[in-house]
Amino acid sequence: MDILVGLLIIAVGSFGQSSSYVPINKVKSWSWESFWLVQGIFAWLLFPLLGAFLAVPRGSTLAELYAGGVPWLSVLYGVLWGIGGLTFGLSMRYLGVALGQSVSLGTCAAFGTLLPALFGGTNLFRGEGLVLLIGVCITLAGIAVIGYAGSLKARHMSDEAKQKAVRDFAFTKGILVALLAGVMSACFSLGLEAGGEVQQTARSLGALDLFALNPVILLVTLGGFITNAAYCLWQNVKNHTGKEYFSVPISIGFNNLFYCALAGLLWYSQFFGLGMGKSFFNDSPVMLSFSWSILMSLNVLFSNVWGIVLNEWKGVDRRTIVVLIVGLLILVFSTLFPNLIHIG
Repeated sequence: MDILVGLLIIAVGSFGQSSSYVPINKVKSWSWESFWLVQGIFAWLLFPLLGAFLAVPRGSTLAELYAGGVPWLSVLYGVLWGIGGLTFGLSMRYLGVALGQSVSLGTCAAFGTLLPALFGGTNLFRGEGLVLLIGVCITLAGIAVIGYAGSLKARHMSDEAKQKAVRDFAFTKGILVALLAGVMSACFSLGLEAGGEVQQTARSLGALDLFALNPVILLVTLGGFITNAAYCLWQNVKNHTGKEYFSVPISIGFNNLFYCALAGLLWYSQFFGLGMGKSFFNDSPVMLSFSWSILMSLNVLFSNVWGIVLNEWKGVDRRTIVVLIVGLLILVFSTLFPNLIHIG
């Protein structure tokens, strides 16, 4: 029952993340870099800070929690993850919600599972390490199939249809950006692993297991904010879009702030849910090891539901849809495969 509860919590957070890009369409008169920076303030600073405070036991402070570990390492991984977060947003721009998230999150699931194992000294050619390696290969196969579905989509859709579904659709550029986003985004998983001592300190001081991971999440998102803010401000200067924040009418400004806050809250919900969900897996090492892949696979599934709702695959033939579904099923199987082998 605990495992089912944990999975449900992670699924709710995953649905929130997959929905976080929908409010983009409600932002008016702001360029991409302006929207991305403002929603990032909510997603990577304000809401993670509020979440971290939930883990502070009465009579303690956040500083005491961080004194028990090496917080700068999680921040460093966050800076690297920030590159993935930045290019992840660009992948949505060029490929749309469904295809962009599928490729990015599929890659992230693979490397987010493999890299911590490598850094932990796991032998990838025997035992559990070999199971992990095979699972990653299956994941990459799923990404290739989804990418093929995207190429079929680009081949059969008219230019007008492409622009209607995804305004800045660019398949080749989008695939490359999405792959980079996935690899770099896996650094988030490494950042969480690096903050293990901080999490243990929080528990030893009396923090609830439900929220003990939240201070570590704040460290990683802080690093990501540094990367993204630097890029967005540079784009503001380069494109002369910095005035957008204050030049829009007050009603539009409040509208944009509301939808940026909503996008930030929905995005943060995936990691808030991951931390809570993992607390129900303490008696199941297998579920703890693959919780990252579970989150990513659910993100892929929910993002494609949104892609269908937003008509991003409208107008493609049946063959393209079949290929897409096969790719998604391969990705789902890749996350289940190591557990099946372990159980067997």
